[in-house]
Amino acid sequence: MSVPPLIHPTSVAVVDGYRLRLQFEDGLEGEIDFSDYSRNGVFAPFADVDFFQQVKMDHETKTISWPNGADIAPETLHLWALKGQHPYPDRQP
Repeated sequence: MSVPPLIHPTSVAVVDGYRLRLQFEDGLEGEIDFSDYSRNGVFAPFADVDFFQQVKMDHETKTISWPNGADIAPETLHLWALKGQHPYPDRQP
């Protein structure tokens, strides 16, 4: 059984607040709302929306990252965008 290849994001843009729009290598585009995302550990700076909005593509790790080195796995981002899911779907309005 082979492991499917990772599908990496190719671009990220801040839509507003904690909402990001991502594009992926396979052509998928989607928005993810991080307003309820963890604000613990390496993600503690996310409490400041200005910090959160400093997200960028990290071409070395092939995913999105923030100035403090925090990043999110590309397969997780792709799954959330593919399913149109909020990181915490049970908390969606």
